[in-house]
Amino acid sequence: MLDEAAALDDLEAALPLYERALALDPDHATTHYNIGLVHKYRGAWAESLRHSRRASELDADNEAAHWNMGIAATALRDWPAARDAWRRAGLQIAAGQGPIEEDFGITPVRLNPDDQGEVVWGLRIDPVRVVVGNIPYPASGFRAGDVVLHDGAPTGERQHQGRSYPVFNVLALFEPSANSTYEAEVRTRDAADLEALTTALAAARIAHEVWTTNVRVLCQQCSEGTPHEHDAERDPQPGWPDRHVLGLSTASPEAARRVLEHWSADADGRGAPRAGKGAGDRLLRFECALAGAGVP
Repeated sequence: MLDEAAALDDLEAALPLYERALALDPDHATTHYNIGLVHKYRGAWAESLRHSRRASELDADNEAAHWNMGIAATALRDWPAARDAWRRAGLQIAAGQGPIEEDFGITPVRLNPDDQGEVVWGLRIDPVRVVVGNIPYPASGFRAGDVVLHDGAPTGERQHQGRSYPVFNVLALFEPSANSTYEAEVRTRDAADLEALTTALAAARIAHEVWTTNVRVLCQQCSEGTPHEHDAERDPQPGWPDRHVLGLSTASPEAARRVLEHWSADADGRGAPRAGKGAGDRLLRFECALAGAGVP
């Protein structure tokens, strides 16, 4: 029965078989682990915690069970259980009672892994929670500043400053960001002109990314493994595109609009507004693409 369940790709279909097996042997660690695993991917956190904890108790060497226990406990905000799980997994966690909020370094995570699978970077504040640092595409449903719950098993890797980092699939939104995501479409003369805009946004402390040039679309093999070069990427790029789309993350859209409009009016790049054709019409579009928490 266990072999039959393990052979199924459909976790939902496997669950009744695991439950029947558990009825025959209630203290089978692997069965508890598999049921906890199925419930983890279903988002049934209480059931996942119950079975993962039991698997952890029955098999102290089952590191995956410890991790699944920690993931489920974190999702439920059961911090004593989460701390217990991380101790069982051999992780060094600072003493405390409430949420774990430490600096575990940067890591890439994959949003919506069963759909488009956009990979973004963020700061890991505990073993399975990350504060999203990039500005995801609005279609992802995620924002910069979102706290996300991610899986414990890596799927692929990304490079940053010569170092490889494992990519973890996001399981759920843990805490939404207060910032909204805005899109700005602008007309630029050259790279220096675009840099003038991004420099002004940075000076105003408005988080931004140039989606037109800074986002790389990967094939599934690259996304879930190590990105490699494709033939098309070796081809020379066409001339400078006069239009760029920027993503902005802010709770103060008025401030962002002021920066964009001032840059748009500075048609000659010398810091002073200029009248006539081409002045002030370089901001083609500025709109909210995904509202933050608390925005009606």
